[in-house]
Amino acid sequence: MLRLIDKAIDWNFIYELVEEKYCPDNGRPSMDPVMLIKIPFIQYLYGIKSMRQTIREIEVNVAYRWFLGLDMLDPVPHFSTFGKNYTRRFKDTDLFEQIFSKILEDCMKCKLVDTEQIFMDSTHVKACANSKKMRKRVARKQALWYEEELQKEIAKDRELHGKKPLKDKSNHQPPMAGGGGSSQEDLEKEIPEGAKTQKCSTSDPESGWFRKGEHKHVFAYAVETACDKHGWILGYTVHPGNEHDSRTFPLLYEKMKRFKPDMIVADAGYKTPAIAHRLLEDGIQPLFPYKRPMTKDGFFKKYEYAYDEYYDCYICPGNEILTYSTTNRDGYREYKSCGLLCSSCPHLHQCTESKDHVKMVTRHVWEEYMEKAEDIRYTIGNKEIYQLRKETIERIFGTAKEQHGFRYTLYRGKARMEIEPLRINRYL
Repeated sequence: MLRLIDKAIDWNFIYELVEEKYCPDNGRPSMDPVMLIKIPFIQYLYGIKSMRQTIREIEVNVAYRWFLGLDMLDPVPHFSTFGKNYTRRFKDTDLFEQIFSKILEDCMKCKLVDTEQIFMDSTHVKACANSKKMRKRVARKQALWYEEELQKEIAKDRELHGKKPLKDKSNHQPPMAGGGGSSQEDLEKEIPEGAKTQKCSTSDPESGWFRKGEHKHVFAYAVETACDKHGWILGYTVHPGNEHDSRTFPLLYEKMKRFKPDMIVADAGYKTPAIAHRLLEDGIQPLFPYKRPMTKDGFFKKYEYAYDEYYDCYICPGNEILTYSTTNRDGYREYKSCGLLCSSCPHLHQCTESKDHVKMVTRHVWEEYMEKAEDIRYTIGNKEIYQLRKETIERIFGTAKEQHGFRYTLYRGKARMEIEPLRINRYL
């Protein structure tokens, strides 16, 4: 494998990228920067857990020595060499992303990459943080990336229905509770009464508390990745593990727009009106899966209420009309029934449990984009395209976790974490 990699990649471009990091006429002779980049390649390519163990393997493995350009008797660098060079030269730079982009560019020149369809998803990587060492902090409300555009749409919709504009609501959040040197009791005293809190790791505060289904609850990072139909990774972003995919979507999407894809394929976590609106407005087809209605058993599903676009109302299964009431701050139009008529309806127990017998159905101001996304899902051939996820993005995550130690990270902090997927992505 090392011979194939060395044959495919011309490593000389690294010298140009790091030229400004070295002094040409001062200091001791430096170690070959290409060697410094190749050492992490070996570590992640063969799933070696630590840099110390990687150096021990290089000392006795002839193939590793050949890949690094070392003879049998040449000394092997100390395990701390990469860490010191990272801190002194490569930290807070985009060096590793430039290396990734250069290799991806070479692949595109050879026409190995097909960006007609791009597959997006995220996976969680356990952070280097003890799940029992934590503190509470005030949960800050995360601003929505589409907030400004949505508010304009809400104001326009309310005006169209003869409603007054919504009053500005202050989104001021209290400051983050506590500090690094305070005790747990002191931190909890500083939290305002009634404030919503979240768990924060004392080892790695930038990670997020992650729990999904029956999985063990741990601090983790979410690595959001995009690839083409051949499995070539096109880009990625790193976020705390407690942030939802639909909220972190725009960061990766901005990187993917330059490839000008015809379609973006994503799972149900991305199936939101805001994402459908953004993609369709940009001329990109969103391909989402079927999402089961989150309705209680025994109650009518939302699709059983027919929407009349001409009269802007809903018709319930009992053939009664739900008229427009208002458009709320979240961008949903509210349609309500008449409680007097519903109280004598034989289907009431399947419709609502409200005390006043009023049934409310909501419809997002961008619901038409969700309907277009549904039409795309039903288009002939798109079902087979969506099924390629298991052969592309899901396979990438599985290979990274099973063979390259991507189930957890040994680094702390988002900056160090962002480098780790780059090393894996370069050869996946």
